Amino acid sequence: MKPIILFDGICNFCHSSIQFIIKRDPNAYFLFSSLQSDIGQSLLKQNKIPFTMDSMILIENGKVYDKSSAVLRICKNLSGLWKYMYIFVIIPLPIRDLIYNIVAKNRYKWFGKKDTCILPNHEIRKRFLS
Repeated sequence: MKPIILFDGICNFCHSSIQFIIKRDPNAYFLFSSLQSDIGQSLLKQNKIPFTMDSMILIENGKVYDKSSAVLRICKNLSGLWKYMYIFVIIPLPIRDLIYNIVAKNRYKWFGKKDTCILPNHEIRKRFLS
């Protein structure tokens, strides 16, 4: 199965991040699901991920990555220079996740949120698990 990115479907920053990934994933390597969707909730349960997890999550080859580790592994598979962001994996995890947590904690305040998840256009919709 293709790697799946779970994201906060009502977060403006998260939505923009998914659009960013889609534009730099021309081979459709990733599939997507919001954490709030039935499939997202099922994937959390199936992978023994706490429902309170407040992070972007990557499920790839049977392994679960969250926070900065998920972001860097996603970047590794993007086109262009973004794949070189993976070099930041050398930064100790607590430092990477500290930065991630600051952004995650303030994402609604800084970027806002929506009342509902946004539906992608028809071409991209097939990459979203519903």
